[in-house]
Amino acid sequence: MSQFVSKIPAPLRAPALGVRMKPKAILYAIFSCILITLVAVTLWASLQQPAWEWTGLTQSPNHAWTIATLTDAYGGFLTFYTWVFYKERAAGRLLWFVLIMTLGNIAMAAFMLREIHRLPAGAPVSDLLKRTAPP
Repeated sequence: MSQFVSKIPAPLRAPALGVRMKPKAILYAIFSCILITLVAVTLWASLQQPAWEWTGLTQSPNHAWTIATLTDAYGGFLTFYTWVFYKERAAGRLLWFVLIMTLGNIAMAAFMLREIHRLPAGAPVSDLLKRTAPP
């Protein structure tokens, strides 16, 4: 069994179980968690204060919508990072995670500009979505 597990790439191992998780199952888990979290936080914020009664952070309970907005932003950051994780080599994954989680859209724009710069002349824009280097 250990010989089988050792042949599985580390990001796809479930160490406690010693089994391989398929990439599709991992993506389902990631995006299900993001969706459930966003719906739960939005419902919670809606119960605190209807969105149309938001007063621009000048009075309580506006913090609920601030939390919902930040949760939504970080859900977007994680969604973008999932693609970065697929596209980047192992060495750059941690760096981009830190940059995206701390700088948000600034880091995302920098990543895209780098990828656009690396796109060969005449290559279709759809090539931006593809992995160009082995993981």
